[in-house]
Amino acid sequence: MAKNSDNLIKKTCKELGLTYRELGERIGYSESAINNSSRQENLSEPLKKAIQLYLENLKLKEQLQDFYTLKAILAK
Repeated sequence: MAKNSDNLIKKTCKELGLTYRELGERIGYSESAINNSSRQENLSEPLKKAIQLYLENLKLKEQLQDFYTLKAILAK
């Protein structure tokens, strides 16, 4: 288990405006697992990786949308 000094769960939920339940649903964890890890500030490597991959996925989706917008502009 990795100690997380900046509390990745709280930071992620705050940045994305999500509850622990909503974050858990998006990454395949229960609300209680997210809540317990956040309170204890003790994230397992799989949980940490799931959050990191979710954030990367959101970033890539945003970049892809920007690409589609640019493509539409150039097509005109």
